[in-house]
Amino acid sequence: MEQSAKTYIDQVAWNDQGLVPVVAQDQITQAVLMVAWMNREALNLTVTENRAVYWSRSRQKLWRKGEESGHVQQVSEIRLDCDNDVILLQVEQLGGIACHTGRASCFFSILKDNQWHAVDAVLKDPDTIYQK
Repeated sequence: MEQSAKTYIDQVAWNDQGLVPVVAQDQITQAVLMVAWMNREALNLTVTENRAVYWSRSRQKLWRKGEESGHVQQVSEIRLDCDNDVILLQVEQLGGIACHTGRASCFFSILKDNQWHAVDAVLKDPDTIYQK
């Protein structure tokens, strides 16, 4: 198949499980918010809905970011890296919280003196975000 005849989905270098890692980045601050996974359907839905849709490896199902928490990621741009094996989403993080721990970013710990230290504040108690 010619390169030009391939769809954007076919051009992604999917792994053996049919997944690709996805980095979500704040479109304004450029802060890395989280890393997740997509399958073909999740990527197609993300493009179609203009909001982040991921594949949950633990639950083995699609999940729309914010479907339970309300912390939706509106997608402004989708990029593919040079090896075609990582997707970068530029997003507007509604509510300012990307992490299930109630923090702005999932990358809230730093390594110091061979120990991980949480350095970013919890913006909202996860128990109030996720009502079971």
